Amino acid sequence: MEDRDKKYLLEAILFLSGEPVTLSSLKDIAEMQETELKKFMDELMTDYRERNGGVLITEIANGYQMITNTAYAPFLKKFRAKSTSVKLSASALETLAIIAYRQPIIKAEIEQLRSVNSDGVVKTLLDRKLVKILGRKETPGRPLLYGTTKEFLQYFGLKDLTELPTLRDIEREEAA
Repeated sequence: MEDRDKKYLLEAILFLSGEPVTLSSLKDIAEMQETELKKFMDELMTDYRERNGGVLITEIANGYQMITNTAYAPFLKKFRAKSTSVKLSASALETLAIIAYRQPIIKAEIEQLRSVNSDGVVKTLLDRKLVKILGRKETPGRPLLYGTTKEFLQYFGLKDLTELPTLRDIEREEAA
């Protein structure tokens, strides 16, 4: 297979996937070496970035994914508003932020920080696969530990948890 065809194969895999595809998955599927794969992925990301069209390829959630160009966000938001997808409530976002920054965390700790019962909100986040059960805490009662998922990273467009804003970033944003 020629280099051009290998590059286009990777593009087709990303298009078909709709979610981040890891380098190891691409290696298995495309039967290429990691260095060759990275070279083609870098070329694809550059091609899409320079074209500055409606779709880009980015590294996200420990993989590669096709995403929409943020330049068209206002129009895409209008389009999404017409779809039946349900947005996260303020309480769900608050709970999700607590889990993201404090994971692994038990529900009692979440409720202590929020000062309200969080059963329903945690269930909603589990149903939407934004959080998952990581195991049980080694304390009496062995409560469940919660943490974020790959879908959480996708939902917020993060490569990994290190890209979460720090408290200092948030304070600067609020001051501006």
